Amino acid sequence: MKKIPIVLSVFLLGSLSWAQGSDHSKVQITVSRVSGSVYLLRGEGGNIAASIGDDGIVMVDDEYADLAEKIQAALKTLTDKPIRFVINTHYHIDHVGANPYFQKLAPVIAHENVRKRLSEPGLLGNGGSIKFPIKPLPANELPMITFEHEVTLHMNGEDIHVIHVRNGHTDGDSIVYFPKSNVVHMGDDFLRIGFPFVDLDSGGNVLGWIGALEEVIARLPPDVKVIPGHGPVSNLDDVREFIKMMKDTRGAVARGVQQGKSLDQLKREKVLEPWSNWSGEWITSDLYLETLYNDLFRGAETFAHRP
Repeated sequence: MKKIPIVLSVFLLGSLSWAQGSDHSKVQITVSRVSGSVYLLRGEGGNIAASIGDDGIVMVDDEYADLAEKIQAALKTLTDKPIRFVINTHYHIDHVGANPYFQKLAPVIAHENVRKRLSEPGLLGNGGSIKFPIKPLPANELPMITFEHEVTLHMNGEDIHVIHVRNGHTDGDSIVYFPKSNVVHMGDDFLRIGFPFVDLDSGGNVLGWIGALEEVIARLPPDVKVIPGHGPVSNLDDVREFIKMMKDTRGAVARGVQQGKSLDQLKREKVLEPWSNWSGEWITSDLYLETLYNDLFRGAETFAHRP
């Protein structure tokens, strides 16, 4: 039986606390080279990318607070250079939990909506049964540098592009592209652990997510190596398969809604049965169906952040 994703174990606390989480004392950080200067660090949470070179370390995401020292120790096996910047792909705790630790070493960069959501009381959820209040972080733990559309870091022989994309997973999603190494970190806009979590209560929506991925693919070389938010290193064919699943499942639910069917009817009819292999231990078929249904009734087209 698969281990339940640690994100779920944190959500089950009921009230999501940014200062506390599950016990990760037995978690080990693994390190592997992806390509060029880019390495992948995996522990318990969102995948971490690290650009390693003469200029120092550029990290993408940083998992949970109690893993920070283990992550730093893993980086020290690669280089004695300092951490220069930490980039957040979005605001969820399994990607930003160690921000307070690492921001004492280097500034954190994130989209302006990431800082906003981390600084204010809010709600994380799918507009239905997934619903958790968010407690704000103190000012000194918020991302120090924010941007609106795109920012580039010129380090380690790379022009590292941090690109905000349409509202999809949340309203603060960014992807990070390392052109010389031919690697892209997609954050949770792409993952390999089953149906996605669409954080409708944080500005996410399915159509925006699909559009974001299609626009990202158009900007990338066909042989780019893709680091997902969760799961193994992938390629653009894997991303296309993910997009097709999102389009097809949304279409199936939309047809039911157009016929006047209720959420309970669609569940009883098992409308997502053709995609049952995507059902995960956290986002099950029924939870994803509920998300798609809620998204359609919210009028997803109105949530797109920008053309």
